[in-house]
Amino acid sequence: MSVEAITREVVLDQVLPADLAVRRVQARRITMVPDTAVGVHTHNGPVFGSIESGSAIYQLRDEPELVLNPGDLFYEPADELIRFDAGPDGVTFLAYFPVTDGQEPLLEIVG
Repeated sequence: MSVEAITREVVLDQVLPADLAVRRVQARRITMVPDTAVGVHTHNGPVFGSIESGSAIYQLRDEPELVLNPGDLFYEPADELIRFDAGPDGVTFLAYFPVTDGQEPLLEIVG
């Protein structure tokens, strides 16, 4: 195999706000039916994800909302207000939860 047969491209390089003593990473495939609105929520740790199919409406704090499509990546900071709703075709995505020793990933609905 030649080096030319492999391509590597950085598609996300997210700086975290503080050191995180990661013990493990839990990966989940999550599917939401069309137009499911989770509502504004927070997580107890950072979440990284990628859209596999469908679309999602993503909004961090009071920033403009974005429509995420297959192949798009997203980052949800810990303890920040997030909106992540399924689009009209639903959405399936992979979510990665880095957790510390003894921690389980949690989602808390706000309001």
